[in-house]
Amino acid sequence: MAEAPHVPVLIGKIIEAVSPVSGRWLDGTLGAGGYTRALLDAGADHVIGVDRDPLALELAAEWGKPYGGRLSLFHGTFSTLDQATDEPLDGITLDLGVSSMQLDLAERGFSFMRDGPLDMRMSQDGVSAADLVNRASEEVLADILYHYGEERASRRIARAIGQARKDAAIETTAQLVKIVESCLPRPKPGQSHPATRSFQALRIAVNDEFGQLAEGLEAAERALAPGGWLAVVTFHSMEDRVVKRFFQARSARSGGGGSRHAPAQQTHEAILKPSPNRAIAPDQEEIDRNPRARSAKLRLARRTEAEIWPLDRAQLGLPPRILPEDFT
Repeated sequence: MAEAPHVPVLIGKIIEAVSPVSGRWLDGTLGAGGYTRALLDAGADHVIGVDRDPLALELAAEWGKPYGGRLSLFHGTFSTLDQATDEPLDGITLDLGVSSMQLDLAERGFSFMRDGPLDMRMSQDGVSAADLVNRASEEVLADILYHYGEERASRRIARAIGQARKDAAIETTAQLVKIVESCLPRPKPGQSHPATRSFQALRIAVNDEFGQLAEGLEAAERALAPGGWLAVVTFHSMEDRVVKRFFQARSARSGGGGSRHAPAQQTHEAILKPSPNRAIAPDQEEIDRNPRARSAKLRLARRTEAEIWPLDRAQLGLPPRILPEDFT
């Protein structure tokens, strides 16, 4: 088979944990196909590649030809992944990082390292990062930078954006990088670029990534067969916290016998069984081979036979949901 154009993070740990790989799998973040190819090459009978980016599906139609009927493609998001098939799945992988295919294309506007249109839309439609930056109030911008990027200088950056757009619209990644850099001290050797957190926050807001994550985790447990695997790879602490709390909430028996002060609650069986009970980090060999893996964490769980019961999303510690339609 042709080599993948990028290295999928922690895929070796996934395959090692679930081995032998077999049955029907779904890759919820098809991207350039790294996870999908690895699963097929490891022995999966069939993989459904899901992506909201039309370009990913267009490219997969070509590189996927050698796999024949073992690969099928579905245009959708995390929240709709359970609509990709009517048959229960033996495994689902979700890689929450940005596809290298998107980062490497300057015209997609994801990278502060490449000048291009300020876009960041994974689906290539809807509200763009430029729309957000030029139309959202300074208060909304500050909230986005703080809650989604954990940017401590969020108000300062939002004010600078507000001032800059009075003179001219902010339309390129280079323009935004310059504004952010003017608000923060020059980084010391080894520190991340000053625009890292701001670009992360805007990308998350434009694509409603936390809303999609919560809905995608619920869709995954609907789609999995008993004994099926759910593998989620995260790249920053906010995402990992949500996944960790989801696994905890769905792996605990809920309900209670009640008392004279409170009525008895309906008892629910655990839906997921984490395996192992902790996050898996890349080893040094993988980090040396693929520096992008440095911040990655993998969480794995198996679906039980329990019926699905309603989830209280307040348990997940999600940041405030700021939808694209709220930008303007």
